[in-house]
Amino acid sequence: MASNDLLDILSPDSIAIVGASNNPAKRGYRSVRKLLDDGYAGAIYPINPKEREICGVRCLPELGSLPGPVDLALVCTPAATVASVIAECAAKGVRSAVVLAGGFAEAGDEGRQLQDAVLAAAHAGGVRIIGPNTSGMFNTHKACNLVGFSDLRKGSIGLLSQSGNMALSLVTEAQANGHVGLSTYVGVGNEADIRFDEYLDYFATDPDTSVVIAYIEGLKDGRRFLSALRRFSREKPVVIYKSGRTSAGHISAKSHTGALAGEYSVSEGVLRQAGAILAHRSDEILPMAEALSLLPPLRSRRLAILADGGGHATIAADALSERGLALAPLSEETRRRLADVLPQAASVANPVDVAGGTDADPLVFAACAEILLQDPMVDGLLISGLYGGYAARFSQELLAAEIDATNVIGEMPRRFGKPVVVHSLYSALQADQRPLPLLEMRQAGIPVHSSLETAVRCMQALADYGEMGSVFAALPPNRTGHGRVFERVCAGCRAEGRRVVLEHEGRASLQDSGLDLGPALLAVDEREAEEAFHHLGAQSVAMKIISRDILHKTEAGGVKLNVVDVTSARSGFLEIVANAKAAVTNPNITGVLVTPMAAEGGVEVIVGVVRDAAYGPVMMFGLGGVLVEVLRDVVFRALPITRNDAFTMLDEIKAQAVLDGVRGGAPVDRDALADFMVSISDFVEAFPEIDELDLNPILAYHDGLAVLDVRILLTASSTARSVEKQGIEA
Repeated sequence: MASNDLLDILSPDSIAIVGASNNPAKRGYRSVRKLLDDGYAGAIYPINPKEREICGVRCLPELGSLPGPVDLALVCTPAATVASVIAECAAKGVRSAVVLAGGFAEAGDEGRQLQDAVLAAAHAGGVRIIGPNTSGMFNTHKACNLVGFSDLRKGSIGLLSQSGNMALSLVTEAQANGHVGLSTYVGVGNEADIRFDEYLDYFATDPDTSVVIAYIEGLKDGRRFLSALRRFSREKPVVIYKSGRTSAGHISAKSHTGALAGEYSVSEGVLRQAGAILAHRSDEILPMAEALSLLPPLRSRRLAILADGGGHATIAADALSERGLALAPLSEETRRRLADVLPQAASVANPVDVAGGTDADPLVFAACAEILLQDPMVDGLLISGLYGGYAARFSQELLAAEIDATNVIGEMPRRFGKPVVVHSLYSALQADQRPLPLLEMRQAGIPVHSSLETAVRCMQALADYGEMGSVFAALPPNRTGHGRVFERVCAGCRAEGRRVVLEHEGRASLQDSGLDLGPALLAVDEREAEEAFHHLGAQSVAMKIISRDILHKTEAGGVKLNVVDVTSARSGFLEIVANAKAAVTNPNITGVLVTPMAAEGGVEVIVGVVRDAAYGPVMMFGLGGVLVEVLRDVVFRALPITRNDAFTMLDEIKAQAVLDGVRGGAPVDRDALADFMVSISDFVEAFPEIDELDLNPILAYHDGLAVLDVRILLTASSTARSVEKQGIEA
């Protein structure tokens, strides 16, 4: 859909209010009143057969009485009437509508039927719909306010929200801030027609919008949204707050990956992968969006801190480190120049503490800021302390100099192409009590915050967006060349009515697709177990049960390790089969897989894929082994992944020290892991029949890796359901 198709609904030149009213308590009145009060320049047509005029505007009895086509209908009538209203819109040439009423799909089966009827009428008549169950929309640059919010400030931040209260919270916060302006807001409602991804495409071409905030509870089509997000974030930043962080999501007991694929953990990975700047607290959403709208992105994560006290300097340094930002090493020239303007007690290392050197002359602060931003190793500046309050703290005679310093600093982001963010303890005062220099700083386009952590969070957002170029530098190519072994395996599974791909089948399929998993032999009796031991020529082997009815082999006693001779291989086979029969009633046993024991050492990791209900196939990486679901140190990305995606996954798990080697151990081979993950992504992309894939554990060494277990499940089919009930969870 072309973004211009939403112009009529988000930037209308004429509006019909269906269900207009003279009752001030009703939306049909407040909408007309608000359009008039705000100076909306377009035509307004109240529709109500019982009224002659509303707010001095002539009222029409029905949509059919309109003098001609109208861009947008605001539908204020009850849910049961909406389908017929949409049909009337279509008949009169009204091509878009905002449907306020609730009581649709969110209210149960009866409401879903009403929504289906509305959608059918819309599709039949070519009418696009916001909602239903929406708080409405506004466009400040058109003075088109169909929500009723007061005192909206024009600006460049677009807003999409599935919560009317969340939108009101952000609008109220912007009003309290006094400097943040919004462009267009949409309460997306039930997304019966227009979806999140379409709104993003609209905002991408909207000249009045430079940044978008999206509050998301759930997505109708996650894959399409990710595609739109990738397109959008190449041009403009988007700040997303995804609710449901503590939700268990879609839990599956079939694999570790499925069990760990909670809704938020998946969303966090795939949204960041697609270019979103993620907010984790509601009070950081607007500050992050404001910083992104005002300032250039960071070219790197190297920052300088300029503080007027050791306490704030230390706290700021800690906060930067915790957010993955770095203190830039200052050149000798920079340190010399700082020492020339500051007292001897000052710290001219980074963080810079002026140690009272600005108390008598705030212009020294501007001089220090300029020196720091001229250093090529410094890509951004965080000012922290009592800046803006020197006149209030020491003497009103400093006010003129402090304002002069503010004006100089206010020009620096444009002069140097580097962001500046200010933390000032005086910003915590009520708006009418804040010192004039802080107001001047805000007018100059420099974000000012009372919370040092919020200021640092804004810098992190600027760093994250600055790195987007590398994220999209190499999109995954369309790779082919996968063998046909897995096609035959899938055909066999369908013929037998099973979802479980047996491990020897999975190993053969991955080997055929170019992955080296090492030798593995299937023994169907104790004699073949002896022969397998001889053939492999290993000092010791591992043996495990192969059965469509047993996924969790260890729990069923189906695994023996460190088998060192043929006698143990024979007895091991018999013991494994006996344990399997004791654990599961009448199991279908294919045999026992015999593989060489992996080399000692290595770090246990997991690579898995699961099909998420919203985002489709997603890959998981993290620390593996038997404790994977306890540690939960995992990250996710949507398929297909690039090599860059794989490296960022390795970088994001908490246990970096484990991958880097502990107690003198060698670091894991990240290149081998990344290449392996990309190959698994290719494999799953080539075969949509795969529902879940678990490779756990994988032993990651300093010079390669070894896959110890392969588990693949196919998507459900009608022929498999009866079989699954009998033992797939055993």
